[in-house]
Amino acid sequence: MRAVVTVMGCDKSGIIAKTSTLLAENEVNILDITQTIVQNIFTMVMLVDLEKCKCDIATLADSMQQLGKELGVEIRIQHEDIFNSMHRI
Repeated sequence: MRAVVTVMGCDKSGIIAKTSTLLAENEVNILDITQTIVQNIFTMVMLVDLEKCKCDIATLADSMQQLGKELGVEIRIQHEDIFNSMHRI
């Protein structure tokens, strides 16, 4: 199963490293990643593979939300199909 991780908030060091570390600790593979900073607003979108994930997506989402609070950013994860449906024109 693939999912989309989105991260958004004020830029600071460690966002990519800590988010990637959390995913790696849960055996989540990053398939694609894009990030940008616009006037100090950091945005990142990752396409990830949950095939070998050590936990279910709800548990992973909770962990990512907690990390986001610690970093002062919003981190969300959605199944790829839900993400695509929400962003279809």
